[in-house]
Amino acid sequence: MHYIYGINSVAEALKARGRNFSWVGVSKDRHDLRLQRVVTECRKQGIAVRFVTRAELDQMAGNNAHQGVVAVTSAKQYNDLDDVVAAKRGQFSLMVVLDGIEDPHNLGAVIRTADAAGADGVVIPERRAASVTAIVAKASAGASEHMPIAKVTNIARTLEDLKARNLWIVGLDERGQQAYDALDYKMDCAIVLGAEGKGLHELVGRKCDFLVSIPMLGKVASLNVSVAAGVMLYEIVRQRRNQAQ
Repeated sequence: MHYIYGINSVAEALKARGRNFSWVGVSKDRHDLRLQRVVTECRKQGIAVRFVTRAELDQMAGNNAHQGVVAVTSAKQYNDLDDVVAAKRGQFSLMVVLDGIEDPHNLGAVIRTADAAGADGVVIPERRAASVTAIVAKASAGASEHMPIAKVTNIARTLEDLKARNLWIVGLDERGQQAYDALDYKMDCAIVLGAEGKGLHELVGRKCDFLVSIPMLGKVASLNVSVAAGVMLYEIVRQRRNQAQ
């Protein structure tokens, strides 16, 4: 069995309809409007709702951050890379490739930002990296239920595949000589972000067409990867919106 928990995570999973729901557990002692909307949507879709104790929800979720709702579902369904690239949302492609993010909270935050910035999809590696778990779903505020996510065996090889599909590869790395906002992003591109504390793997860095960095003006040498993703992605949004105006 797989679980997702938290009001936003469960509500967005119900909207996305990308999972099969066995049943949804709701706290007996919570009766607010947000939770009632989840119950109403479950009943519309014919999904069983069970009113259980908070202790039972704690056990299902593995923590007490469930906000009074835990859903028993099928696993997250990952997307084929070809399908993600083919279904670009706007004039230019925008993929987010993650080179080994291990913290599920960071992965969730990046997915949430990628969704907000209109990215076409997120690519994650199969091994030595976080997958889309209940923690990730909650950290993404449910965005992981809508964002196409491809899981691949080899990031460096995937970058070559994306190049073959005419995407430019832009790596964000503190060793990059070019400032992130000096590049023109009005092109089909994939943004590559490295793992916490490690940055991009050397081979992955060599596969990038551009290596850019975010200027650090304080005492700390780097940003959290989810914050860096937000800075980078919204520079792309800014440039592309300016062109459209």
